[in-house]
Amino acid sequence: MATLREIKRRIKSVETTRQITKAMQMVAAAKLRRAQARVEAARPYGLKMQQMLESLAGAATSLNHPLFEERKINTTLLVVISADRGFCGSYNSNLVRAAMRYLKESPRDSVKLGLIGKKAVDFFKKRPYPIAIRVPHTGGRVDMQMIRNLANDISRSYERREVDEVRLLYTQFISTTRYNLTLEKFLPIEKPTGADEEMPSQYIFEPSAAEIFASLVPRYCLTKLLSAHLEAFASEFGSRMIAMSNATNNAEDMIEHLTLFRNKARQAAITKELLDIVGGAEALK
Repeated sequence: MATLREIKRRIKSVETTRQITKAMQMVAAAKLRRAQARVEAARPYGLKMQQMLESLAGAATSLNHPLFEERKINTTLLVVISADRGFCGSYNSNLVRAAMRYLKESPRDSVKLGLIGKKAVDFFKKRPYPIAIRVPHTGGRVDMQMIRNLANDISRSYERREVDEVRLLYTQFISTTRYNLTLEKFLPIEKPTGADEEMPSQYIFEPSAAEIFASLVPRYCLTKLLSAHLEAFASEFGSRMIAMSNATNNAEDMIEHLTLFRNKARQAAITKELLDIVGGAEALK
């Protein structure tokens, strides 16, 4: 049976842990509010950009832009967007599990990895899968220069035929307590079904269609990748807030249990001392 001193030491240790988890919960909640606001602001822009580009792609049928080219898929680049840090429940493990499932279901040596975030890099660097892109640290924030460089690297890989398809694996933010694992095609840019029937028969491009697409396509890739990062960060902060809230509640339950145990141990010690005093007094009679 633990001594009274050991129980007090353990209570103090759990109280310290509770203070840490409570602070991490509050920090995650503050970051989540900012991340959620950015996600909600970016979604309409990203959706409109995608609709505009896909509609123009359906209209400019004579334009052969390399990022619209569909070809036989021999090699796929799977871009996994994970977190740099843990303490966010099953967030990272769910991403890694989904990536492993995709790799196992794909033909051997047909998938290259693009890893964003320390957790994904640390997991896959010890396994025999080719890593084409590696960003081990995101700093827990959206770095526009990093995303711009990443979008350029991915686009160049597709244009040079190093890969035939690019897919994004990330978490889509739904609410504070809910996010969905999302696997979607990034390249080639797809023309929407039925676009030809909905679009006018002729478009007048000013300046030329080639110049418009040369300016618009890089912006589209950047916007889509930025939106994925914003969704992932919001999901990460939401998952961390819930995980730290659960940890704080568990610490409080443990403190309550240990306090009760401490009171019982103290009462038992007092009773033992009283019995010793009474026994000594009886012995002197």
